[in-house]
Amino acid sequence: MRRVLAAEAAQYVGQRVRLAGWLFQLRRMGGINFLLLRDRTGIIQVVVGDPARLEVLAGLQAETVLQVVGTVVAEPRARLGVEVHDPVLSVLAPVTDVLPFEINKKILRPSLDVFLDNAAVGLRHPRKQSVFRLGAGLLAAFADYFVTHDFVQIRTPKIVAAATEGGANLFAVDYFGRPAYLAQSPQLYKQIMVGAFERVFEIGPAFRAEPHYTTRHINEFTSIDAEMGFIDGFGDLMDLLADLLRSVLEQVSRTHRTELDDVGLPLPRMDEVPVVKFREAQEIILRRFGEDCRRELDLSPQHERWLCEWAVQERGSEFVFVTHYPTSKRPFYTLPDPADPKHSLSFDLLFRGAELVTGGQRINDYRQLVDSMVARGIDPAGFAGYLEAFEYGMPPEGGFAIGYERLLARLTGAENIRETTLFPRDVNRLTP
Repeated sequence: MRRVLAAEAAQYVGQRVRLAGWLFQLRRMGGINFLLLRDRTGIIQVVVGDPARLEVLAGLQAETVLQVVGTVVAEPRARLGVEVHDPVLSVLAPVTDVLPFEINKKILRPSLDVFLDNAAVGLRHPRKQSVFRLGAGLLAAFADYFVTHDFVQIRTPKIVAAATEGGANLFAVDYFGRPAYLAQSPQLYKQIMVGAFERVFEIGPAFRAEPHYTTRHINEFTSIDAEMGFIDGFGDLMDLLADLLRSVLEQVSRTHRTELDDVGLPLPRMDEVPVVKFREAQEIILRRFGEDCRRELDLSPQHERWLCEWAVQERGSEFVFVTHYPTSKRPFYTLPDPADPKHSLSFDLLFRGAELVTGGQRINDYRQLVDSMVARGIDPAGFAGYLEAFEYGMPPEGGFAIGYERLLARLTGAENIRETTLFPRDVNRLTP
């Protein structure tokens, strides 16, 4: 008798089937008892009329792994429309210790630290499963879009010889006696590969050694990167990004309806996205919220929240593009605006109060790129392999990077990015 999954049981009404999964909950009600069995497709109710059949579970806790052989019976009031009667229970893996917290309730109650310390158990909770199934659907949808739009998927090194974007936020490693670092991003490699494939993307880990204690930063994260050549301007990148997100959200809404219902937060509409220049954004903040930040060279988290509030109220959009950030605050490879070199042809996409995507047009002229590095105190000799791609011809190009965990947090209403990271790494956490 082959194993039948919970979601398949409705196909077997009137038949004896074999199910297997975890004991989610046992409700002892005297003459009739109800056992909830969880597998990868859902939770099915097993009706145990003979209390003697429960003796096999004596002393066992939730999450005990069980096999159930019983008859499938139609029951419209059950969550799957069926339940299992006349069961024979077998224990495949007993659990005798009390769980660190209850996971058979609709809402998890432990603090975030307690949950993360016991992630191996907590991640079994149905809503947590829905969050990360939704995340897996997002990643699949991103890959589908890129492939169908002629982007080539690449895999770039995560151990590198020099900083990708300069600065000191690097994790140093000993590479056979030589200094090396964990990659901050695949930026330099994806630019190199534009010279080979024109359009490339990568979905992979990135590392930032920044001692953050915020709800929106972690030190190892998943970056969704894209880079494309032969652009007419950085507006091409913004158009591509808007179409990408629109397509991803539409695909996920079709393929993950159950998970979206579990999460309980509607997906945003990706209609026309307002676009404001950095200096215009600062003026909006001053006029609308009374804070003068016009001397600052970047937007603070509060500024981003205010701009998103403005976009919702004034433009009816949960997204807003901010463009032309100061060149001094962008990496060396970012192209300055020829009409205003103090500001760059770059952008951030803000969503539900936080920066979600950073991108822009790159410097594709070899000499200009070298001069930009020298002006910032970066020795071009350490980037010979990167610069070679430009020395031998690079078209106008650009790209962007999306933080996967941050996107998932915004979509699911999570208050902390650690809630949408399977095993987060931050200043204090290196396990499990």
